Amino acid sequence: METKTRQEAILCVDDEAIILITLQKELKKQMGDEYLYETAMSGNEALEIIDDLVSAGVSVILILSDWLMPGLKGDEFLVLVHQKYPNIRSILVTGHVDAEAADRVKREAGTYAVIPKPWDVKKLMDAVRVCCGK
Repeated sequence: METKTRQEAILCVDDEAIILITLQKELKKQMGDEYLYETAMSGNEALEIIDDLVSAGVSVILILSDWLMPGLKGDEFLVLVHQKYPNIRSILVTGHVDAEAADRVKREAGTYAVIPKPWDVKKLMDAVRVCCGK
């Protein structure tokens, strides 16, 4: 049986703990133990976590991020990540987003999808599977 030499991670970023817990549970339920599931309460915290994971040899393959957060908004955060780590895929999961930010994040960060909250589990997980190559 072949084992992965590099661990892969999915990072969820939202300023509401209940959203992070819900996303993490849903991802584990749908995707199993194939990935590490990391969380961050802000874009700045998420940037530190990504750097730490990459330094530890963990490949961050997907970020699920809220848009409206204190400090760094989701589109700004995802553009920064894309500039530094262009291979990380992203999905914006948000209850509030303006069309300009949605267009910008797709154009400048290569974001795969913008999914509204409350999310449709099937639509969200279909997007996650596409981004993870499943």
